[in-house]
Amino acid sequence: MLVLVAPGQGAQTPGFLTPWLELPGAADRLGAWSDAIGLDLAHYGTQADADAIRDTAVAQPLLVAAGLLSAAALGDIVPGAVAGHSVGEITAAAYAGVLDDTAALTLVRKRGLAMAEAAAITETGMSALLGGDPEVSVAHLEKLGLTPANMNGAGQIVAAGTMEQLAALNEDKPEGVRKVVPLKVAGAFHTHHMGPAVEKLAEAAKELVPADPTVAYVSNKDGRTVTTGTEVLERLVGQVANPVRWELCMETFKELGVTALIEACPGGTLTGLAKRALPGVKTLALKTPDDLDAARELVAEHA
Repeated sequence: MLVLVAPGQGAQTPGFLTPWLELPGAADRLGAWSDAIGLDLAHYGTQADADAIRDTAVAQPLLVAAGLLSAAALGDIVPGAVAGHSVGEITAAAYAGVLDDTAALTLVRKRGLAMAEAAAITETGMSALLGGDPEVSVAHLEKLGLTPANMNGAGQIVAAGTMEQLAALNEDKPEGVRKVVPLKVAGAFHTHHMGPAVEKLAEAAKELVPADPTVAYVSNKDGRTVTTGTEVLERLVGQVANPVRWELCMETFKELGVTALIEACPGGTLTGLAKRALPGVKTLALKTPDDLDAARELVAEHA
């Protein structure tokens, strides 16, 4: 059973879309999406520097576009399940047929702008904790006023809060944590700091007519499989201010009988987590079109 997953913010790097735009039709598709959302995706994916693509309002639509382009390059595949990490959930909604590509890009553009505005209210950020016991770490974070915003499994938790709270974490790590790594994101995503963004996204969602998923859609909220398009959309809205429970998503993959996992471009992060949390499952990250042949072999064996 094949699971197709889409990465979240922070996976983008300068120029990462350049080789993908050499594929037949890719540049035209990206151009049409750019016109639809008023953002030059080709420029940001090929020419912009790291600071420019770190901007939340740019990074999020860029990641969804990359996920859609790279998955389409695999051909017509039918995975057993789909999921995405944070903004990758919108990519996964398109994979599952809940939203068409243009609707997904339109929604993520509004999401990115709303989250950027919310992040500008208070100076906040996120840091990854490597190692340690999850229960001990979560209790310690709550003591410092921080939110465990991403429960990623495989020994990784991402803390989010004000810069003062994160500075306190650097000085006072939870017992057993090897390292605290500041993340290159613009705010405390998936926390109460994103409350204003939820309201704006809820308004944007009213303009969409979601379809029911055509494959199993695994949600970040609790790792559950969601069966209606309406609920998928509701969860996409609320998830902006709630923790990402990726470790529960991977537990659901196990229960579904996953045998292979492909991560869409810019892949790497989620396959790394899967290698540690899902032993025996074959994994492949789509980084460039050079990975497509191996991915198609995996699809032929497991989809």
